[in-house]
Amino acid sequence: MSDTKSSQEGGCRCGRVRLRISAPSLLTMACHCTGCQRMTASAYSLSTAIPSEGFEVIQGEPVIGGLHGASRHYFCGYCMSWMFTRPEGIDTFVNVRATMLDDPRGFTPFIETWTSEKLPWATTPAVHSFEKLPAYSDFEGLTKEFLERAAK
Repeated sequence: MSDTKSSQEGGCRCGRVRLRISAPSLLTMACHCTGCQRMTASAYSLSTAIPSEGFEVIQGEPVIGGLHGASRHYFCGYCMSWMFTRPEGIDTFVNVRATMLDDPRGFTPFIETWTSEKLPWATTPAVHSFEKLPAYSDFEGLTKEFLERAAK
């Protein structure tokens, strides 16, 4: 299903900012919202939710980019690669752009969100699809199912 390695490094395109994850993913996601499409210049963004204590920037200083609202999107200040997001009001996990990891191949999206805005030809192998975001109360069950599948 998805990579459960508990330690992996990654970085931006130019290599000035590096990060490390040292905990398994809680959930992997493809977001089809137009904001993610524009920030990635692609059909969707691919992210993995990493427990906050299992995430660190190990080199460089990321800057806030995208919308400068309550959710903070962090980029390399030089090459402007979108690296991770700290969602508004949530300090328990960080959404790391899985493609910023040195080996992103195992981070298959388990859920896809904002399918109401997806490009008509964009497809993913996600197990669950949501027109917008899942209800906050659904995340516990989704995370549990993701972790059970990842353990197999």
